[in-house]
Order: sequence, then structure tokens, then C-alpha cells
Amino acid sequence: MEVRLERNALAQVEADAVVQVGFEGGPPEGPCADLVKELYDAGEFSGKSSEIAILHRPAGLKAKRLVLVGGGKRDKFDSAELRKLSGAALRSLKAKGLHNMVLVLEEPFRSDDFAAAAAEGAILGEMEADRYKTDPKKNDKHMDSFALLGASEAGLARGRILAESQNFSRGLANEPANALTPTLLADRARQMASEVGLDCEVLEQDRMRQLGMGALLGVAQGSAEPPALIVLRYQPAKAPSTKDHLGLVGKGVTFDTGGISIKPAEGMEKMRYDMSGGAAVLGAMRAIAQLKPAIPVTGIIPAVENMPGSKAQRPGDIVTALSGKTVEVLNTDAEGRLILIDALTYAQRLGCTHLVDAATLTGAIVVALGNINIGAFTNNDDFCKKLLAAAKAEGEKTWQMPMDEEYKELLKSSFADLQNIGGRSGGSITAAMFIRDFVGDLPWVHLDIAGTAWLDDAKPFMAKGATGVGLRTFVRLAESW
Repeated sequence: MEVRLERNALAQVEADAVVQVGFEGGPPEGPCADLVKELYDAGEFSGKSSEIAILHRPAGLKAKRLVLVGGGKRDKFDSAELRKLSGAALRSLKAKGLHNMVLVLEEPFRSDDFAAAAAEGAILGEMEADRYKTDPKKNDKHMDSFALLGASEAGLARGRILAESQNFSRGLANEPANALTPTLLADRARQMASEVGLDCEVLEQDRMRQLGMGALLGVAQGSAEPPALIVLRYQPAKAPSTKDHLGLVGKGVTFDTGGISIKPAEGMEKMRYDMSGGAAVLGAMRAIAQLKPAIPVTGIIPAVENMPGSKAQRPGDIVTALSGKTVEVLNTDAEGRLILIDALTYAQRLGCTHLVDAATLTGAIVVALGNINIGAFTNNDDFCKKLLAAAKAEGEKTWQMPMDEEYKELLKSSFADLQNIGGRSGGSITAAMFIRDFVGDLPWVHLDIAGTAWLDDAKPFMAKGATGVGLRTFVRLAESW
């Protein structure tokens, strides 16, 4: 889809549809004012969020349609709402067979952040999870062109980079496990790094064994597919004024059966999304390479399959992590935290001073926060505040969870330094407490994205499947350092 600025005056814009935001409380100013007012007066359009009304052959416009999209209450309208609105409008119009649209931004909403959000919404909304569909008619319902009227080139460019990177992440997480093994994920990382100018290194199984990554290798040993540790490095062109070095770590389980502690069959097909944290880190690094923040950033993705093969890890096995600590594996389906601890230790060895990890880690976070908020856990409130501010700016709802010391008592093992689960109570918290034990005093935030990384049903603004959540927060955090 072409994404561009519209430079003509509104009356001269030629398009299948010109889209205007209408708010609750009264009609917007602009073209066809009398007809728009009639819609409000008749109750056919009230401005409620994502509500849509279409006027055909609007007088005074060259465009074939004037489309009103509800923005809700004007005083609560922000870039996150515009992102959804833009995606919802595009998805509604392309479903009707339209192929080009122009979104008009009013004067109060012409900042770079609003322009970026509008472009992101459209690009995210255009993507469909139809790569493996063979129906030749599938391309009939795609938008060819999206343009912004009343926006800046800088905002549009940033939005394009972020959204294309997020779609890159979504595409990875949507891939079936037979098409995206750990090895193939590493190949995709190498290709992406080459395209955007990142340094990429992939540690293979023998190298991980030499280093002593027993926690990661224990998870991988049940699969015929070898693991891979993907390392991407971004270095700013100008020497940074700080010694800070941001490390982003993403869980990359390309398929999770649960191992010997096998999952129920129902819904297991969705477990290809268990590498969504890794996909978000890959996409974030793709965007960071192009947006060029002022600090070094390293992305690390431990990639494995968790399978119940004849050599699979057993409940009760004890492994030695890269840090030297021992872990009693009581449940092989609590595998994400095992691969993360070795990756986080490795990030410290590479000189990272601040760490963020993202993982589809626990079902417990879905019980706690549903599918609305990411769960955030930290050992450093000041660092977490920076991340929460970045998340809020990017419209990725995130809620800080407690990490009281008492929770660590649930991880005590009689036979090793730690056990990898703490029981049903507070499951997302004990998982985070387990990981915390391997980051020492370095500022660290853990993001549990299990409830937000996948849509079971399409939303008005986004197709069913992977969401790419966390990526925009990572990028904003690096940019605003």
C-alpha cells in the first residue's frame, strides 16, 4: 500500500473516500456541513468511537465519498484513539471494495505524533493474515493508497517505519511452526539485519553448550530442531554521551507443546505465537536501526521449540543456568523463564546496563489483567516509570504488578537454588520473581504479554492473529532516553 501526504486542497482531492473525524456533541466544520448536521440531528451519526457514516457524491468535493468516523469525546481524543480510528476506517472501506482513501487531520491534531499514529493505524489495518490463502480474489479487498491531509512528512515517515516493523513482527508470529523453526527465525533475523544495517550474530547449539546455557538447552533438547540465540546490535553513529546500553530480550519459543508437561489439545495450534516477545524485539530493532536513537541497543532472542521428544527435559530435572545457579524444573511448560534467564545473563555479559524482556509467559497474567493490559514487573521503579511513560505515549496499555519479597518463598527448592514454578497463586508474579533472580542489581523490567500478543477475533482496526505488542514501547523508550 502506498502511504503518502496529500498536498491538494480538500475540495480538489480525488479519492474513493475522504475521511473526516466527527466527535460527540456536534458536527465537525468542513465540507457538506448541512448534510453532516442532518446526520447528527437525525441520530444517524453521533461521533461515538469508531462509528462510521458515508455520504456519496458529496457536493463541492471531487472525492466520491465523504466518510465520517467517530472520534468519541474531543477532550479525550489522543494519538492512540486516532491510530485505532485510522485502522478501523481503512478496514471498513476496503471491505466495501474501495482502493484509496485520504484521512483529513484537523488543526489541533496535526502534530508529528498524530500523523505517525494515523499512518500506523492504516498500515496495521491493511495487513491480513492471508499469506497462505490461495483464493485469487483475496487481493480485491486491499487498499492501494492511503494519504494524510494536514500532516508532516516527519510524522508520516516515523509512522511508516513503526507500522511496517510492527507488521514484520506480526507476520513472524503468525507463521505456522513448520514454516518458522528457530533456525528459520534466525535466517529471517539475518536478512532483516542486512537490510537495515544492524550487526547480527547467531549462537548455535555447540557455542551455547560451551558457554554453559543449561537452562536454555534443557528446554530445546526435546526437539529435533536445534535452538538459536539471535543477537542484534545497534550502535549510534555519534558516540553517546552516556554509558547506558539498553538490552531488549524477547522469548522466542517457535512452538510450545508444553513438553512432557504437555498442554491440552484445544487451542494448542495458537502456540506458534509463543515467540511474540522475540518477534517484538526483532521488529523493534528493525525500527531502531532506521530511527537512530542516541544510545546503543542490543536485541537478544533465545529461539527454541518446546517438544516432548524422547530426549525431552523431564519434570524433576535439574539444570545449571549460564549464571551458575541451578534450577529444578518442576514443570516443563514453564519454559519461557528458563530460556530468558540465560539470555538475560548473556545480555549482561555484552555490557547492557538496562534490561527489558518481553514474553508470552503466563496464563496467570490473562487472569489478572485480561486482554487489555500488559503486565509489567520491575526491580527498579524509576526505570519502570520511564518504560510506562513510553508505553502510554504509544498507546500500549501497561500495568505495573507487585513484586513483594514474600513471593520468592514460593520458589524455594529442596534440591536446587530455585524451582521454576511457584504454584497457582500469583503465577505471573512468581514467574517474574524467578527471572529477577538472574538480573542482579541492573535496572530491569519484565513485560508479560501473554494476554495482549494475539487477537482471537478481528477488531475493527486489526485482523485476527498476532498484534506485535510491545514494539512501539521499546522504540519510544530508546528514542526518549
